[in-house]
Amino acid sequence: MERFAWKARLLPGAKAEYIRRHDEIWPEMTELLNSAGIHNYSIWITGDEIFGCYESEKGNDHASSIQAASPVVDRWNEYMKDVMVMEKDPQTGTHYRLEQVFYHP
Repeated sequence: MERFAWKARLLPGAKAEYIRRHDEIWPEMTELLNSAGIHNYSIWITGDEIFGCYESEKGNDHASSIQAASPVVDRWNEYMKDVMVMEKDPQTGTHYRLEQVFYHP
């Protein structure tokens, strides 16, 4: 099991809408996350910063490739672009990976 962490930025005044959209996450998005082996996915917000992390039961490369190839993820990203800004890694087509420097099990 690998862990993956990402970050993004909320656009001004978009926090409530960002939360609402995640409260109403599409069933096809949760199905995609499950098929990619993504579990224990959490997102936090502080100020305008968003931080997310999840566990990849099939590895981060597998999870990233499934997400990058998914039209559901493309639609979700389009849906979210008016509330947040996220840079993507051009090599994977998904979030940049944050470097883990500490872990306490």
